[in-house]
Amino acid sequence: MKSISSAEFQKGFGRFREVAQREPIAITAYGRESLVLMSAEEYQRLKRLDRQALYPWELDAESVAALEHAEVPAEAARFDDEVPG
Repeated sequence: MKSISSAEFQKGFGRFREVAQREPIAITAYGRESLVLMSAEEYQRLKRLDRQALYPWELDAESVAALEHAEVPAEAARFDDEVPG
């Protein structure tokens, strides 16, 4: 990801707006990333990936099947004593 200072961003907004249509740009302030400029299309794609809380009956068949066939990882066995038998 391309990184620019906030001063560079202010001076070249139009140019960076065009770049951000193709790839995100990190904008720094005092040497630390502060903001990310990205296309509206990329932002909407990321928003669609946000987690949603659903009731079990709201899940689609594919998600229900995935849950039914899910296996507990072996490393989770160390927590078995925390669950009543």
